[in-house]
Amino acid sequence: MSLAKLTAHYLPAIEDEMRRALGVGEPPLRDYYVMMEYHLGWTDEKGEPAPRGHTGQLSSGGKRIRPLLCLLTCAASGGDWQCALPMAAALELLHNFSLLHDDIQDNSPLRRGRPTVWKIWGIPQAINAGDAMFTLAHLAPHQLTTRGVAPAIALAALAEFDRTCLALTQGQYLDMGFETRERVTAAEYLAMIERKTAALIAACAALGARLAGADAGRVEHFRQFGRNLGLAFQVQDDLLGIWGDPAVTGKSAASDLEKRKKSLPVVCGLEKSAGFARAYAQPHTPDEPVTALAHTLEQLGARDDTQATARRLTAEAVEHFEAAQPAGEAAAALRELTDQLLNRMH
Repeated sequence: MSLAKLTAHYLPAIEDEMRRALGVGEPPLRDYYVMMEYHLGWTDEKGEPAPRGHTGQLSSGGKRIRPLLCLLTCAASGGDWQCALPMAAALELLHNFSLLHDDIQDNSPLRRGRPTVWKIWGIPQAINAGDAMFTLAHLAPHQLTTRGVAPAIALAALAEFDRTCLALTQGQYLDMGFETRERVTAAEYLAMIERKTAALIAACAALGARLAGADAGRVEHFRQFGRNLGLAFQVQDDLLGIWGDPAVTGKSAASDLEKRKKSLPVVCGLEKSAGFARAYAQPHTPDEPVTALAHTLEQLGARDDTQATARRLTAEAVEHFEAAQPAGEAAAALRELTDQLLNRMH
């Protein structure tokens, strides 16, 4: 079965599980839940159902890559994917909690083409909505034992989930700290995205295998597959943020440089050239074209270095994936998903 067919099979179950985890509440709490429903793409700001795209999928809810990865890994490890649904829902709620708080910390007015929660309801309520989603994400895995997961496995899975939460906050701390630093090394940058981006994707893959009852070695290979997949995904995103085609990526190729974002190509440039570092330390002005900065990064070899890193991480992800010995139609779908995520330049 192809990725598209399995996704069409899994997604409704994921959405149903997330709705169960979120709940509805009493009338005085309606707006409390609307904020979270809106952020998840289910409703508009008035609580009315959000429009769907031509495929029937919510147009503003994200692609649900993380819960899909968890369910596919569970099935590819020989488990019943439906048993992993509570954890899949928890992982997606955790991801969205982090986005809710990121939007506030980054002062981002838009998320998936719509005003962010804090822009509509204000910062205090948006923080509280994020805290609520974090708590609901922790309550969801407690349903694992009702789906046939052994208590010891469920407890170990919850512990890994908690460690992942901590890693996310560590990554965000490092990322925000980089904003006020003139220099950041490539090693420091990779350590940051390992926590902020890769830790959650690694957990999705490892938890799917763990809930299927896979042995420790197989779980670790899936974890390293997810880790390298997450790192490679972010590095690809960094390349697209400077040299991507806006018609493909849906965002300006100038925005990362205008915001003086310290992505991997920029970090490589900062390490190689004091002149580039001085230029990048100056705030962007409306009349400044950033094409010169992108050209300088190419001349410094930053684009080539970043592409080499992406290739290395991709190769390591594939190596661990094959070592995990995934099986069945879910394995084929996982290969397809991996290919889609790691080949977004084309």
